[in-house]
Amino acid sequence: MPLTDTSVKNAKPKAKQYKLFDERGLFLIVTPNGGKWWRFRYKLDDKEKLLSLGVYPDVGLKAARKLRDDARELLAQDIDPSINRKVQKSAKQERAANSFEVIAREWCAKNVHTWAASTGDKTIRRFERDIFPFIGGRPIADITSMELLVTMQRIEKRGAVETAHRALANCGQVFRHAIATGRATYDPVPPLRGALTPAIEGHFPAVTEPKQVAELLRTLDGYTGTFIVKCALSLAPLVFVRPSELRKALWADIDLDNAEWRYHVTKTKSDHIVPLATQAVTTLRELHALTGQGAYVFPSARGNARPMSDNAILGAMRRMGIPKDEMTGHGFRAMARTILDEVLGVRPDLIEHQLAHAVRDPLGRAYNRTSHLPERRKMMQQWADYLDKLKAGAEVIPLHSNLA
Repeated sequence: MPLTDTSVKNAKPKAKQYKLFDERGLFLIVTPNGGKWWRFRYKLDDKEKLLSLGVYPDVGLKAARKLRDDARELLAQDIDPSINRKVQKSAKQERAANSFEVIAREWCAKNVHTWAASTGDKTIRRFERDIFPFIGGRPIADITSMELLVTMQRIEKRGAVETAHRALANCGQVFRHAIATGRATYDPVPPLRGALTPAIEGHFPAVTEPKQVAELLRTLDGYTGTFIVKCALSLAPLVFVRPSELRKALWADIDLDNAEWRYHVTKTKSDHIVPLATQAVTTLRELHALTGQGAYVFPSARGNARPMSDNAILGAMRRMGIPKDEMTGHGFRAMARTILDEVLGVRPDLIEHQLAHAVRDPLGRAYNRTSHLPERRKMMQQWADYLDKLKAGAEVIPLHSNLA
């Protein structure tokens, strides 16, 4: 008699393993510990074989019969279902090994030692957020230009045009790596040239007019979020370092007694000193009471083991109504460079040195990190005092008036 759902469900374990037969080779093994295993008995080339069809109740009676019928169809074509299963499994493993994600991670691992840490982090995150969820599991040799374009357009639709262009360029590098290692023969990126919305090139948005700077500082001063982010917003204009350098600042690199922050700039592969104005030291001392027991000055809200998110400051500014086309975290550098030069009359070489740019002496030699340190200390305090005056509502001279 064929099995029924009820008979399968109610089959009880016995002292010894036993079988319940369905029809056309399908039967159920019931083990002493209560396990129920589907098996299909078939004969090929006068040899009797068994094929496992799964475990009940994960595989019900109806599903088991479907698997049996699929196997019988293969037998009708003189194909051994057991061998076919092994071939399919092997092919699946091969496809997984040659998937876009596997090869992309391999390419990243190969090149990460040549990148700045921030570049490596951003590249991996770009793949994980925008690429892998859509084509990561696809065999790289099967990915078409149209499939890749649809993936890039998803990035464009959220307004991240520049990110879409960078993602496409990264994908091209991965495809070329796959071709070089014999796992692909075609790069679908070149046919997409001109298919994306052109990225608008230019400098990071920044406020540089003293009157606008005064309004910006008062807005930042009114931030009502977490104390850690508030301190970061206070320090960003005072030290005008790169956003990644600020959020990854380590307490071990900061000497509050000597009012110095010394660290290695990964972008330029050079050491750098930031003289800290009294206002910056005051903020850092207050923050030290909260985060000083950990490594990072600005730890992540998710835990002290990692630094603040690169979107923390940007997100705070957006929530305060500061538009992205007006000011960014990187914009504090342009703000300082412009006003220190055109309003406060500071020597350009001191400003460039403080920005950790490659400054050279008349003989073409790069200055070391201690160059002009007394002058830079004076400049940083002058800058902090000037910002305080702006925030307090002191009369300011527009840039154009100053230049006239």
